[in-house]
Amino acid sequence: MNLFRSSDFLPPLAERLRPKNLTEFTGQPHLLEEDKPLRNMLDSKFIRSMILWGPPGSGKTTLAGIIANTFDYEFYGISAVSAGVKELREVIGKADISLKHYKKPVILFIDEIHRFNKSQQDLLLHSIEEGSLILIGATTENPSFEINSPILSRVFIFVLNPLSEEDLNKITDRALNMDEILGKKNIILEKEARNALVRYSGSDARIMLNALEIAVNLAKQGGGGEIVLTAKIIEEACLRKSKYDKTGEEHYNTISAFIKSIRGSDPDGAVFWLAKMLDAGEDIKFIARRLIILASEDIGNAEPDALSLAVSCFNAVQVIGMPEARIVLSQATVYLAGCPKSNASYIAIEEALKDTGDFPGVTVPLHLRNAPTKLMKDLDYHKGYKYSHDYKNHFTEQLYLPAELSFRIYYRPQDSGKEKELKARLKLLWGKNKDYGD
Repeated sequence: MNLFRSSDFLPPLAERLRPKNLTEFTGQPHLLEEDKPLRNMLDSKFIRSMILWGPPGSGKTTLAGIIANTFDYEFYGISAVSAGVKELREVIGKADISLKHYKKPVILFIDEIHRFNKSQQDLLLHSIEEGSLILIGATTENPSFEINSPILSRVFIFVLNPLSEEDLNKITDRALNMDEILGKKNIILEKEARNALVRYSGSDARIMLNALEIAVNLAKQGGGGEIVLTAKIIEEACLRKSKYDKTGEEHYNTISAFIKSIRGSDPDGAVFWLAKMLDAGEDIKFIARRLIILASEDIGNAEPDALSLAVSCFNAVQVIGMPEARIVLSQATVYLAGCPKSNASYIAIEEALKDTGDFPGVTVPLHLRNAPTKLMKDLDYHKGYKYSHDYKNHFTEQLYLPAELSFRIYYRPQDSGKEKELKARLKLLWGKNKDYGD
């Protein structure tokens, strides 16, 4: 028995409301306003292969459909999640026939194109090159990392921004007024409910519209026929799916914001990004490892204890796990953010590594070599070496670098935290022979 007649079925609100032309489309003014690049391409009827790169719900698939409606070409759409080589070859074959017999290319829209491997992407190259295939690829990931270089050199890259609050409110109003179902109902969306709807959407129009449709179905109809949507109903309707992908672009963006906040001595920003990662289920050991690196790279000898604390944090989170590990990570994060900063150690090793590459032939000076055998002593190994502990303050001047690099200074202590003390001591010991600055 068929419980659902086909005539009763309606697609979800997000699909019903999908714009069919630029007039209905909301957002991306940097691409679609007058004299903007994508708008110019559409107005001039001059289409070339492109990659649409942007977050979920920003309009990539919708734009592909609008482009298809603008040009009198055959249009095929596939998803890289489910399609493979067979589907690609079929479309390529149709493109060859269309160009040969009708002098027209075909448009191929590939959703989540970043999921195609290198060989699958390479199948498209010849058809794009000869013009039989117009590729429109949609991706949430950085094309620089996910799309083959030969493809990138043959396409335009259009970056879509997250939808603004104004954009989302316009889309909400359109749903309430223009949708064939919601537009016929007396729906009252309270101000706090609207704010919650926009906030929980995470700038994703699809999530917002799905939540709005669920909320309408959850709400009870009042005596006057009105449906009042409150903030509480919106919260119940919202599936608060995190936009954080532990293997994707947002993973790298968030850890970058986390590290930069600590480097910039902002514990509040750092804790926020930490919370975002923890809420999304990020590997706590990954976070702790990055704190260890930061402790040396960005704090260094300005606060030597920072490294010890970061290592202790890593050991602690391994032992106790979540949810308690969040407290340890928070403690380490705010401490490192509050520490004085210095990247002198990082710069020192980078410059030294450069010189080891530029001067591959340098060898250890004879006086710094050990001489455990008579032959080595006869060859002047160790000759002239001054044992530091035999001198006042356990120091005496001598050359520790190869002669070719004798004037190099790699480590330049900064005037921050405890490193200021190191700088003063080194200046006292080396005097004018090494310039450690004022």
